[in-house]
Amino acid sequence: MPRGRSDIVDQETSGAIVVQSFTPRQRKVRILATLGPASANAEMIAALHRAGADAFRVNMSHGDHEGHAKVIAAIRALEKETGRPTTILVDLQGPKLRVGTFRDGPVDLATGATFVLDTDKAPGDATRVHLPHPELFAALEPETRLLVDDGKLVLRVKSVAPDRIETLVEVGGKISDRKGVNVPDVVVPLAALTEKDRRDLAFALDQHVDWIALSFVQRPEDVAEARRLIGGKAALLVKFEKPAGVARLEEILEIADAAMVARGDLGVELPPEAVPPLQKRIVAAARRMGKPVVVATQMLESMIVSPTPTRAEVSDVATAIYDGADAIMLSAETAAGAWPVEAVTMMDSIARSVESDPDYYRRLHFTETQPDATTADALAEAAGSIIETIAADAIICFTASGSTARRVARERPNAPLLVLTPKRDAARRMGLLWGAHAVPTKDIGSFEEMIAKGKRMALRHGIGKAGAKLVMMAGVPFGTPGSTNVLHVATLTGDELRGYS
Repeated sequence: MPRGRSDIVDQETSGAIVVQSFTPRQRKVRILATLGPASANAEMIAALHRAGADAFRVNMSHGDHEGHAKVIAAIRALEKETGRPTTILVDLQGPKLRVGTFRDGPVDLATGATFVLDTDKAPGDATRVHLPHPELFAALEPETRLLVDDGKLVLRVKSVAPDRIETLVEVGGKISDRKGVNVPDVVVPLAALTEKDRRDLAFALDQHVDWIALSFVQRPEDVAEARRLIGGKAALLVKFEKPAGVARLEEILEIADAAMVARGDLGVELPPEAVPPLQKRIVAAARRMGKPVVVATQMLESMIVSPTPTRAEVSDVATAIYDGADAIMLSAETAAGAWPVEAVTMMDSIARSVESDPDYYRRLHFTETQPDATTADALAEAAGSIIETIAADAIICFTASGSTARRVARERPNAPLLVLTPKRDAARRMGLLWGAHAVPTKDIGSFEEMIAKGKRMALRHGIGKAGAKLVMMAGVPFGTPGSTNVLHVATLTGDELRGYS
């Protein structure tokens, strides 16, 4: 099935919602592409979208607001042209712990040597350096570790005083100005949101982005503060990149809208062999709770410089898809690499191959997703069973907030999921939701209208043909968020579009 769009416009739409028909992606997992110097222009964004990118990540660690605003405008212009709701995720930088500067440039720290971090702002040398983070002097204890420059150097704390931290160099190497510091063994008494993050968040909300990604999360209070500031204007994704955050996984997921397995940062603060089990644990927990989950970092790392990935990278991407991740993310591959379009194309190809595996759905259901004791969850589970029993061709959800679609996607049904919503922002947020083909369209007002519109939209978007069985879900009274209580099976005759242009 081609990826293009037809010129059919939904005649039933009204007001600001004018929808062109567009073909569903031929895969369930979503692709999130990071934009940067190699891709932050309208032509490349369009090329990435054509190659299969469902969502775009804007990284606030780099660039300025003016540049980010141009990128966001280009994505919205592309959405208007194609008709496909396109997701924008803004990733906040979070606190960055760094050492100070060195008087004579980089120095070599020998393994076994003593090295001091202190409050003296004078440039450092081979024996000491300034540490401009007073919070650490109160948080660190003897025998805790400091990881410098993404873990290339390891310092073991021997003693702590109000103005100095004496360490033993366990893994030596070269250290230079403002290298990053990770503290894996303690909860750092820093808020997840810095003043820069607050400015970036205000900018992102003014730009009407769809998702906010929160970095440096260590405790539920970090998430609660961000949610208060967002005020419902965007959905909130939590990045699990710190051991302290993983330790409170379920508590944090409970108040987040989605999760990201930030494997790069986890791999700095934890032994590399500890990351794969944590990835599976986070993905499974998010799936059980019905929260979209993104697997990120170094998925096709070699494609930063090479037009093809390694076989191990392909296997890594496939594993995340088999585990049931909602989305897989490209970082430097599309932001700064030499082959951004090829990286998206490869990820799309891997996903299609995995999802065509006869064992794919069986493997997906290794993770049990028990429904909550609600009518909506009971109907979502029943819809999945109906699909299997009668070999139905699609599930159609009518939803205002997107909650019905999330409940259905949690079941990972073996059928296309067409989501019809009167709210464009809800449709855009579904760019990180497994299997969702979201279409903004005028709301329904009656049971009969639900059936008729569901059939027409299935035909317009290439989901079903004459004789196809459609499982429809909605809530009565119509237009009331959270009221999902109707499940109906309809059959297409194939002529439902007669009289509609």
